[in-house]
Order: sequence, then C-alpha cells, then structure tokens
Amino acid sequence: MRSYLNGKFVDADAAVVPVTDRGFMFGDGVYEVTRSAGGDLIELTRHVRRLTRNLREMAISLRESDVATMVDVSRTLLRDNRLDGDALVYWQVTRGAAPRVHQFPPVGTVPTVYVATMPVTLPHAVRTRGAVAITTPDIRWARCDVKTVNLLPNTLAKQRAVESGADEAIFVRDGTITEGASSNVFAVLDGELRTHPRSPYILPGVTRDVVLEVAGEAGMSVREEPFRPDDLARASELFFTSTFNDVMPIVRVDGRTIGSGRPGPVAQQLYAAFLERVSPVAAAP
Repeated sequence: MRSYLNGKFVDADAAVVPVTDRGFMFGDGVYEVTRSAGGDLIELTRHVRRLTRNLREMAISLRESDVATMVDVSRTLLRDNRLDGDALVYWQVTRGAAPRVHQFPPVGTVPTVYVATMPVTLPHAVRTRGAVAITTPDIRWARCDVKTVNLLPNTLAKQRAVESGADEAIFVRDGTITEGASSNVFAVLDGELRTHPRSPYILPGVTRDVVLEVAGEAGMSVREEPFRPDDLARASELFFTSTFNDVMPIVRVDGRTIGSGRPGPVAQQLYAAFLERVSPVAAAP
C-alpha cells in the first residue's frame, strides 16, 4: 500500500517521522477519518470543514491549498492502491518536528502531513445481530470536540469493552451519557430521538449530523438533550454512529437488554436513509 508523507508518496512501511515530531512526543496534532465508496469520498465537505476547524482550534498553521492537496492525494491513493470498494481515508497533521519543549516551536516550523488509505470490511454482521456496549466514566479532557491524536482514554475504554465481550464503550460524565469511545450515541425515549447536544464534551460527528438531518426529513421527533444511564431501562432503541459503523444498533448495555433485544425499526430506517444520502450507487438515477 502506498501512503503520503510530507509531500512524497511512499510505501506505507517506509512512512516514518523523526522522534522529535510533536505528534510522537506530545500527541500535538489532529486527525480526520473519512470513508470512500466506489472511489468517491463520503461527505467530503463536512470532513474538510471539521479538519480545518480542528487545525484552527489547535493553532496549527496549514494553508487552505495544503488541505486541498490532501484531498487530491486521497483520490490518488485510492486509485493507486486499487481501493474501488469500501475504504477508509486517514488524514493526520501534527505541529511538526522540533526540540522537545512544551511551548510551541518557532514560527515557520513545518507541520507533518500524513495521508493513508486502507481497505475496510464494514460490520454488517454486527449490525444484523445488534452491538453490545458497556458504560464507563468519561475521564477525558474538556475539549472532546477537537479531534486530536490524544486518544489514550478512548483506547483504554475500547480495550475494556473488548475484554468484556462488548463492541463499544459509552462514556458517562456527571451522570449523563456523552458519547462512545469512537462514536456518537442516540436513544429512542418515549418515541423521541435523543442525543447529547453539541458541546466541548462530544465530538461533532459527521455521521451524527447526517443522521440528525435525515431524521428531521423523515418527520421524526428529535431532541438534542442529554440522557442518563437510568433512562436506558425505558429506551425502546439505542444506537451509535460513526464513519466506520454508519448507524449501529445496540441491543445490550452492561448486561441489560435494550428494548426488544433486537435491532429496532428507527435505527434500521435511519440506516437506510443514511445510505441513500451518501451512497453514489443509491443516488444514481
């Protein structure tokens, strides 16, 4: 597989950075993951907008033309790596390589830019049976809305889920459900679709935003308002959303069955509407 690092196309195993790179030393960088289908990048504008915002929030200087180059590079890699089916596209930008001091390096330090593509097998089998989740305390920092490469609390939560035989970990902060370790979380409560509102405590997921839009277009009652773990006992459905999982029903949390214990009609309807929105095949006349 070919990848791209700092202006050059290289074999993936030859893409290396100095140990002084601030992404390696401090986790001082941001990343973005999008998906492609049939060679087309899904919801590209939203992903570029989020990457640009995160660079700005982290005060990492990258020209608009450099971001546009990352998009062009992504399409080149998809073609050269012969990824004409489902694939993931990964972008990462760090503050660059510099002597190890906590403050920012001198103005003019060149950011490290990395782009990679990889084939992906979508989790349709899990979607058919429904996912299993656990809850865990949300110990992350207070800027979860910025998609940084600082993901240790997320990886620890995901590992705990895997060791418990679950597919996802759901974070709980101050008694309310925020989001998943790598997803946003929705519940159907009293016939209403609920999810945590945008705030510094959740990542504004691209799939989350699309699902909210298609739910509104379908005439569903939608409210962006936090809900509590105790509310899950009366939830008729629960699901999470992400670039990799699309809309993924959750049928059990902490050993407790959600709703009927099977993927529910709301999640299935939203998944179908999501596919129609983003699929170049489905959208073709």
